[in-house]
Amino acid sequence: MGLSLALNTARSSLLASSAQMSVVSRNTAGATDPAYSRKIASIVSGSGSARVVINRATDTALFYKMLETTSGAAGQQALLDGLDKLKQTVGDTALNTSPAARIGALNAALQQYAKEPDNLILGQAVVSKARSLVTTLNDATATIQNARAEADAGIADSVANINDLLSRLATVNQTVVKGTASGIDVSDALDTRDNILAKLSEEMGITVVTRENNDVAVYTDSGVTLFERTPRTVTFNATATYSASTVGAAVYIDGVQVTGQGAPMPLHEGRITGLATLRDDVATTYQSQLDEIARGLIEAFAESDQSAVPALPNVAGLFTYSGGPGLPAGPALQGLAGSLNVNALVDPAQGGTLELLRDGGINGAAYDYNPGAAGTNAAFSDRLYELADKLAADRAFNPALGLGATASLTGFAASSASWLEAGRKNTSSELGYRTTLLGHASEALSNATGVNMDDETALMLQLEKSYSASAKLISIIDEMLKTLLNAVG
Repeated sequence: MGLSLALNTARSSLLASSAQMSVVSRNTAGATDPAYSRKIASIVSGSGSARVVINRATDTALFYKMLETTSGAAGQQALLDGLDKLKQTVGDTALNTSPAARIGALNAALQQYAKEPDNLILGQAVVSKARSLVTTLNDATATIQNARAEADAGIADSVANINDLLSRLATVNQTVVKGTASGIDVSDALDTRDNILAKLSEEMGITVVTRENNDVAVYTDSGVTLFERTPRTVTFNATATYSASTVGAAVYIDGVQVTGQGAPMPLHEGRITGLATLRDDVATTYQSQLDEIARGLIEAFAESDQSAVPALPNVAGLFTYSGGPGLPAGPALQGLAGSLNVNALVDPAQGGTLELLRDGGINGAAYDYNPGAAGTNAAFSDRLYELADKLAADRAFNPALGLGATASLTGFAASSASWLEAGRKNTSSELGYRTTLLGHASEALSNATGVNMDDETALMLQLEKSYSASAKLISIIDEMLKTLLNAVG
């Protein structure tokens, strides 16, 4: 081998070792970054020289599985957070602040008053329990609608984040495609793109298709095009304030509805799906259950015409609402639990007459149940026992709410609380399962593409030896060339 050829070979080896050491240094620096994939420097031999080609460790199947599990976990987490807020309406069972417990307390107070109908202190206790029950249902309605408003705001944040991520994806994807076509190192750009896709999968379920020159197309898990060379626009009109009758807006991708009733291609996973499920399904069903409880209370305490020939309709008694005194039609009006109140004509705190609860006549003389002159038969208890019986009796409820067609008010309220807790428990269990899957997928992907510091240290030592050997060879060739030149001279 001639000295010039040996020098070129040694020089090429020195440059290759230097380039490989640089890649090892990059790997070491990125070891703690979860979005970093290990870079691999491969030597490609040419005619009398060697060059380094940089690739990155990747596992497409594991990456796609990680995206899928990320979407599932994010959706369940969003739903669970909302259910935890709704659970506040039930409270701690030990404190007896749930609607079922309040109804039970009202029934007990009513039974006590019926035994001593001339004891106005016991009558005041009934009204006090009724006020507590009303407050519980009013507050629960406010909590539900606040939870829906927060979910709506969360959807708006997700949509804004998605549009930002798609814009960034377009920029980095163009860099990847151009770099791949030109044969330059795009490994860092690929890491950036994968990180964007991972964040995008938190907001909605996605499917990624890789094409020529490392180009990608992104679709929702229902098949709607989200990105194909250019990003599609995701739109959503947020609703600031919610009432029970408010219908939240749907999310659209390039004009295609992907959430809400009538969506032709609805999203299946992701944070948006969890928030939309809470806002449009779980919370509205729970609100309807509370509205049914309010309707049952109004009906149970309603007054009927006591004339010899009854002609007047039944009207609200102890419990009334914004549309009273006429009884609400079933199924219950939307938001009825939020407008429920204790009739001011009975409540002494509002200037009412407490005896009207015992005797009837809240709505006039035609509705007076006490056969004696007003207030003269203080021992009259028939009306109070009748109210207690009606409160405890089974009545018809909307079967579409999933709690059965008939139940007592206490039973229906207890079933509603159980329904909410069962949904929260199931969501928590599903989240645990999805989180475990995500952990396994992320760990497997990290093992396949992440940086192992032991391996990098060993490789660096090997490269340092190769670098030293090449440098020593160049030094020897230099001495030989000097000797040759001196001999010629």
